[in-house]
Amino acid sequence: MRKLPMVLITMILMAGSVPAQRPAVVEARMLLATDAAHAGSTARAAVVAEISPGYHINDNKPTLDYLIPTELKLEPIKEVTVTKVVYPKGELKSFAFSDSKLLVYEGTLRVGALLAVSRAARPGTYTLKGKFAYQACNDHACLPPTGVPVTLAVKVVPRGASLKSVNADVFARINFE
Repeated sequence: MRKLPMVLITMILMAGSVPAQRPAVVEARMLLATDAAHAGSTARAAVVAEISPGYHINDNKPTLDYLIPTELKLEPIKEVTVTKVVYPKGELKSFAFSDSKLLVYEGTLRVGALLAVSRAARPGTYTLKGKFAYQACNDHACLPPTGVPVTLAVKVVPRGASLKSVNADVFARINFE
């Protein structure tokens, strides 16, 4: 009977030491510009990241050296590789914790990626996996660097099959040049 109070006290102490689950500050999804791709072609892809109100993440090329950049990291597969990732320029913002303005992203962020589909890719669906890495901050503090897993299904169709444009609203806002 004496063990029961000790067990309860231990459980209460352990529960207090478990960090609270906080909601994700950034949610990200990947899209293609067309409903499929042909072998030997270049496909346009994008990550659309939604940053929670009250938070920002650093530009891919942060203003200060010690800031953690936002980065899209995709693992290549033999059928589909990444040839280029394009980031928009962040917005210069002032924060109480910094003497200089910082380049940051807020709200909705669109990052583009050019994909090379191998000439040897047979018709089928191939999955690219990766991570959208970032460090989120508010006006007073920064959270530890983290990332959101992302996946993209790339459907390869025969050379003669027509491709349909999709997600035009997203891709109209990305400069692949």
